[in-house]
Formats: sequence, C-alpha cells, structure tokens
Amino acid sequence: MIESNTKQKAAWLLAPVFGTILFVILYMTATFFYPGGSQVDKNAIGFSLVNNYWCNLLNETAINGVYNPAKPIAVVGLTVLCLTLAFFWLLFPKHINQGKAINFFIQISGILAMGIAFLLFTNIDHDLVTNLATFFGIIATTGTLIGLFKVKWYGLFAFGLFNFLLVGVNTHVYYTEALIIYLPVIQKISFASFLIWICSIDINLYRRITKPD
Repeated sequence: MIESNTKQKAAWLLAPVFGTILFVILYMTATFFYPGGSQVDKNAIGFSLVNNYWCNLLNETAINGVYNPAKPIAVVGLTVLCLTLAFFWLLFPKHINQGKAINFFIQISGILAMGIAFLLFTNIDHDLVTNLATFFGIIATTGTLIGLFKVKWYGLFAFGLFNFLLVGVNTHVYYTEALIIYLPVIQKISFASFLIWICSIDINLYRRITKPD
C-alpha cells in the first residue's frame, strides 16, 4: 500500500513523457493540414517528411503561397513541447543534486531556452531565435549530462553525447550548401533522438524515486 501511494505521488514526474507524446500527436496531425510546398518543390502537395522542415508548419503561409491551416495546431504543439521541456529542466536538478548553484544554472538556462523558443511564433528572425534557444539549451543539456554521469547513468550519458554529435551534424549540414537538401531528415532524426533521451531520463527518475528501499 505504501509503495502504491509513493507511485501515485510520483506520477507527476512522468509529465514530460506525456507532454512529449501529446506534442508528437499534435505535430503529426498538423502535417495533414499543411497545404504544400517544400525546399525542393514549392508546388508540391502536402507535407513531406523528407523535404519539409518542422518550422514550415508554423508559417502563416505555406511555401506554395496558400494560407496554412496547420499553423494553429503546430503552435499548440510547440507550446506543449516548450512547457514540457521547461518543466523537465525545472524538475531534473531537484532529483539529481549537484549543488544549488549548478541546479539553478540548469533550471534558468533550460527555462530561458524554452522561453526564447516561443519567439518562433513571432516575426523575429528565425535563425536568431533558433540559435539563442539552442545556445541556452546546450548549457542546460551540458548540466544534465554532468548530472547523469554523477549518478552513474552511463548509458543515458552516452546517449546524451550522441545527441550532442547530432547537433554538430545539423550545424555542419546547415552551413554546407551541397548538403542542405538532407537537413529536413537529419533534423527529424535529431529531434526524435533528443525527445527519446529526455523521456528515458524522466522514466529513470520515476523508477529511482518509486524503487522500494
């Protein structure tokens, strides 16, 4: 009975997992409403997982010049994701104690990253917003990696390093004109890998807290 009560009280720790699932459902739903157009063919019909970027769903007008009804759904989806990740970075340091200063640093940088990501809804330069959000996200992720190493979750630590490698690949491809055509696919693989990593950490936190003494 005590174990059952502990699991019930700790269930909120899984909020980032459910938030991630909801984001995926909303964003995949949004793809069905995207009129068309991509970096390869501006007259293409619908959303292409190979040729379109996720951010195309957030534009008021699709690349083919038609009003984009996918935007409201994508906006809700991205809002859910930003809140989900902000909550994760607020939560994680509390359960992997690395000292008040480091914990605070992770929380602030993670929340800043997600707050800046909200600016993707505005007319502010897309690359500027993305770069700033990525910068603070990398700081929060670095703190997370240190925490994983401290508690000897070496598998998740290695997975995190792999995600850092993917960030480097994305950056290289973005600034290499001959490779840019492959970026939409690499972006989605990187995004999926990062979210799986976050959810895996979250599930391990839950198991750690609910594990019988």
